[in-house]
Amino acid sequence: MAQSTQTDRYPALQRPADANLSDQRFVHLHLHSEYSLLDGAIRLKDLAPRLHELGMRACALTDHGAMFGTVDFYRQMLAAGIKPIIGCEIYIAPNGLANKSTPDDRRRNHLLLLAETNEGLTNLYKIVSKAYVDGFYFKPRVDYDYLREHAKGLIATSACLGSDINQAIMSQELDRARELILQYVDIFGRNNFFLELQANGVPEQSAVNASLIRFARDLDLQLICSNDVHYLYPEDWEVQDVLLCMQTGKRLDDENRMRMSSREFYLKSADEMAAAFEAIPEALENTVKIAERCTVEIPFNHIFLPEFPVPEDYASHGDYIRLLAQKGLERRLNDGQSRKKSRESYQERLEHELKIIDRMGYTDYYLIVWDYIRFAKSKGIIVGPGRGSGPASLVAYSLDITNIDPLEYDLLFERFLNPDRVSMPDFDIDFCYERRQEVIDYVSEKYGRDHVCQVVTFGTLAAKACVRDVARVYDLPYSETDRIAKLIPNELHMTLEKALKQSPDLRSAYEKSETIRKLIDTAKKLEGMPR
Repeated sequence: MAQSTQTDRYPALQRPADANLSDQRFVHLHLHSEYSLLDGAIRLKDLAPRLHELGMRACALTDHGAMFGTVDFYRQMLAAGIKPIIGCEIYIAPNGLANKSTPDDRRRNHLLLLAETNEGLTNLYKIVSKAYVDGFYFKPRVDYDYLREHAKGLIATSACLGSDINQAIMSQELDRARELILQYVDIFGRNNFFLELQANGVPEQSAVNASLIRFARDLDLQLICSNDVHYLYPEDWEVQDVLLCMQTGKRLDDENRMRMSSREFYLKSADEMAAAFEAIPEALENTVKIAERCTVEIPFNHIFLPEFPVPEDYASHGDYIRLLAQKGLERRLNDGQSRKKSRESYQERLEHELKIIDRMGYTDYYLIVWDYIRFAKSKGIIVGPGRGSGPASLVAYSLDITNIDPLEYDLLFERFLNPDRVSMPDFDIDFCYERRQEVIDYVSEKYGRDHVCQVVTFGTLAAKACVRDVARVYDLPYSETDRIAKLIPNELHMTLEKALKQSPDLRSAYEKSETIRKLIDTAKKLEGMPR
């Protein structure tokens, strides 16, 4: 029997706006996943099944300062029939982005943002990007002025105890808290700024909640409630505590370390949240109303490509690439090498490829790649012959993008590009690692630095490294840690589950020692997470 996929298990939701939330009592709008690096302990693949168990059909993702998990979250929620709400818990630089020198500049206040519309999502992208590019100082930060310029389409809340409003309340600076609340109302609008209550077991939270409720009544503002979720189940608090120690380089028994002051930051049910906020039902109701208002859709079925600037004397991009490809093919065929296919075969293949490239809208893509490879070669920068499916294209060979004759090796162009392909093709190009930055600089200067980016990659907690990291947090002797780590086989894609099956010595240590069992079990919950 075929193994079921996530799409098979859950009814597909075509558009986020299709979700009917009329029977929902509460929606989690404040949640941190594994992409709140070494802080959130929720794997995105585990989130949808747990939401289904709790009967929840909408949920937000609001990782700390970053949106690394947005696309994965969006796809998984839609596949599971759950409405995805995209957000971020950003950091505010109280003294402005430019100030990065005094101890006070390290202070950063939290603010929760949710994208209500696609314009809001674009603004959220800009805010998070600005925080990294210009505002980074220990953490990615933005300031009030930048928020004001990019507030349209966003819903904001006063977030956790780390917000400027809540910090002012805890310092008994109620006038300051009031000023900050009114400032956010002015930035986002009265209907788009909410005061956020939490029931997380933290001693200071109750007093903060009381003040926020008074402010809401006095200033005619709306309330919501959340649980600042960092892990799925109550028993996962220790795993998240280990993550915090890994983030800060501390051990569990360090007295002066960062820690959550409660074990309540799990994905609570609607019943649990209703019991906690029984006296303030509107705070629950408003979470559903916000979820219904958020109608963001990420368009995966449309590819946005830059336009290559062709010389003015060419009528179209298609004419230009045809000329370049034809000249390149003639040069290739006149290089004196013997070929097993006729010139007519090459010409037919070239025409076939050019038609498909034009019909699928990839003419500019070919020209862009041709251009920066031409630049690299003109500067004596070593360029690889091509990897992956790219060498299957004769047009690429004719343009010197690749250096492998696809007809000589009977390579099918459709492996690289065909009308039925869902994902965009890409050329895998290798440049000399010592001079690749010159190519990146060329592309950035040609298209604008605000139009060029590099793809982020994550280091993940692999089996051995994860065991060593967790052992360090538990303060286990190095000799014992090293012994256990070396029992894990040195194989690609090795996991702790596989290691326990393949290594009798590791399995024996796991079964005989409670300490080793706890070490391995904790590491299993963390391995594979981004770090």
